Amino acid sequence: MPLSALALVLLAAVLHATWNIAAKKAGGGDHFVFITTSLTSVLWLPSALWFGWHELPRWGWAEWGIVTASAAVHLLYFRALMTGYRVGDLTVVYPLARGSGPLLTALVAVWFLGETLGWSGTLGVLAVCGGVFLIAGGPALFRRLHDADAEHRRRTLAGIRWGLITGVLIAGYSVIDGIAIKVFMLGPVIYDYLCNLLRVPLQLPLLLRDRPGIVAAWRSQWRHALVVSALGPAAYICVLYALQMAPLSHVAPAREVSLLVAALIGGKLLGEADRGLRLAGAACIAGGVMALAWGGA
Repeated sequence: MPLSALALVLLAAVLHATWNIAAKKAGGGDHFVFITTSLTSVLWLPSALWFGWHELPRWGWAEWGIVTASAAVHLLYFRALMTGYRVGDLTVVYPLARGSGPLLTALVAVWFLGETLGWSGTLGVLAVCGGVFLIAGGPALFRRLHDADAEHRRRTLAGIRWGLITGVLIAGYSVIDGIAIKVFMLGPVIYDYLCNLLRVPLQLPLLLRDRPGIVAAWRSQWRHALVVSALGPAAYICVLYALQMAPLSHVAPAREVSLLVAALIGGKLLGEADRGLRLAGAACIAGGVMALAWGGA
């Protein structure tokens, strides 16, 4: 991975961790997502007009189709993640989603897009995924399956199921976006903007069903929504530009350094966890990203 691409991924990690902390403080929820999606459409409109002025005229059905597909999969990803948090535990869903997503993305990129990882890249992917797992609590995840409490086991199994589904969707939108940037050569700014814009009508049934709830959420969460709307697209645009310079199989796992950044600037991201395991996980993520950078240099 070129150093310029690595720098963009690291910048994206800082931005990603920052807006995730803002979203966590806001409390999240469907109303919050609709507000941030709508606000993003307003904040980033000038940039979209600037970058799209010369690019959009060349788009055909294929380009619009891949943008629509990405918007739909991103929305399904969020729904799956929220369902997992509702029926399972965050400490189960989050590590499985963030650990399996980049691993699946790397495999798809190698098998179907013809990318190569090499020994260094393979070790880097495994180290990043392992580091995410350790930061999240490590072997304690599997001990929950043998818990004597039936309800606890049920929530753990549900968390595993929805965590893996979320990971598959992460891989799905990552591959779609990789194809959009690397094969269709779409501009990162206008592509990300339109993917977000198309998610607005997909969420309109929520607004029509609960307008008072949207208004109440706006009054209490607009400050956090502003942070998410400004930094969220900036973070992912950095990732999309990195995809122009480096293989998807390297960029996707390297993004997980955001979990390390979040742990450093936001405290214990996943709640109480063993300090030794979290430090080991941090070391694995750092080493994995270095291996990915070295392997693609």
